[in-house]
Order: sequence, then C-alpha cells, then structure tokens
Amino acid sequence: MGQFARETAIEQVAENHFRGELCKGWRIGEVPNGGYVLAVAGRALRAALPHKDPLTVSAFYMAPTALGPIDCHVELLGGGRSTSFAEVRMSQQGQLKVKVTAAYTDLAKLNGESWSRVDRPQYPGWDQCQPPPDKGLEFRQRAETRLVTGGEVFNRATPDGSGEFRGWVQHADGSAPDVIGLLMFADAFPPPVFTVFGPVGWVPTVELTVQVRAHPAPGPLQVRLASRHMTCGVIEEDGEYWDSAGQLVAISRQTAKVRLRKA
Repeated sequence: MGQFARETAIEQVAENHFRGELCKGWRIGEVPNGGYVLAVAGRALRAALPHKDPLTVSAFYMAPTALGPIDCHVELLGGGRSTSFAEVRMSQQGQLKVKVTAAYTDLAKLNGESWSRVDRPQYPGWDQCQPPPDKGLEFRQRAETRLVTGGEVFNRATPDGSGEFRGWVQHADGSAPDVIGLLMFADAFPPPVFTVFGPVGWVPTVELTVQVRAHPAPGPLQVRLASRHMTCGVIEEDGEYWDSAGQLVAISRQTAKVRLRKA
C-alpha cells in the first residue's frame, strides 16, 4: 500500500459514518490541501455506495480543515443500475468544514462513442523537466510536480501572462495513480494566476469539481491547468489530465479567490 492510500484511509464508525485522519505532509501552509481532503471523502463514498468509481465529485470548502481526525457522514441520494449518488458532510470538532456531492459508477462498464476537440499536448518527458522550487511547501513531500511551462515565475522571472501551467505530476513515492488519487491530483498544481502576478498571495479554493473518465495507467500524469478570467478577485482554474498511455482520465474546474499581498 502506497503512502497516499495509507494517509487517505477511512474506518467505519457507524452506518454511513466514516472517519479519516488528515496527516502531515499534505499541507499548503497550515491547511491540508483541498484535493487531499476530497480524496478522503472519495474513500468514504466508495465504502458507502454500490458503485466504486467516482464519475463526478464536487466539494465546497466552507472552513479550513486541520490535521487530525475528520468525520465523514454520507447521505445516500439514490441512483440506478449504472450510477449512484450521495453527499458527504466532513466535520472536525463538530464544525462543518467541507460538503461534497458525488455521482459514482463502474468506469470499466462505460460504453459509447468517444470524441475530443482538444488534442493531447506534447511535452518533454518527466526526466527532462525540472521540479519547481518547493519553498518549504509541505505538500511537495507527497505530490511531485515537473513543470514544462510557467516554472520560470518561481525563479523571479517576469510572469508571461499566459494564465497556464503545463507539466507532470505523480506520487512522490512513485506509487501508481488510481481514480481516488485523481481527486487529489486535480488540486496539485500551482494556481495558474501565478503566471500573471507571480507566486504572491493566497489563492483559497471555494469549490472544486473533478470529472473522472477512466482508470489511469501507471506512471506520471500529464497536466494542463489554465485560467482565462478573473473578476473582482474570483478566478476559475480548468484542468485536463492524461495518463502515461495517453488517455484523458480526468477533467477539473475550480473556483478560487485571489488574495494578493499588499505592498
């Protein structure tokens, strides 16, 4: 069992009540990464639902989480033969921290036509790319990234204004990704707004949605994360994730607030 699997594990406390433990190694500053927290919810959903693969999962981050136990109360919302629906309320010390809604399915049984207007981008390989400086970022102990574009902003270069990061991500211990891991990887890259203003300030997540399309093959994931619009400090981040076999395995959209440091 890899480190990610161990540190997102849950135990059943009562019917539709599960408990996880938010561990060191996953924080941005003092707060556990939102994708990591979402993955814990994903484990609880998998345990409670008849279908075991996330199809689409949306989280609203209502208050910062902290290290330690987190309770996951699952409410089953119905479903059919191919899809089941549920909600998870995640709380610590009696305070609601995150609310998650989800649809789960069996990805191996999906069938139908496939089409994409967007080609998979061509990147230099993982070994040809350099990791960004971690600047003491604890989260990099667990999720290792390699940037193809945008990384120059971390070396005090002038931002290119692209609103986009491209690169690779994998578990730092080299373990293979799975569908629950995709929920975490969808929040693993730096905010694309850094390529506009530089790596300054704080960009807290308000809502994160991850759509899972397939079980990923072993190896690093190829990522394109981009923002196009910021309005009064609110920005979207759209992500695309391909596995080592070249298949699109996940899509994400995140709403965040941009809080620049004052001069």
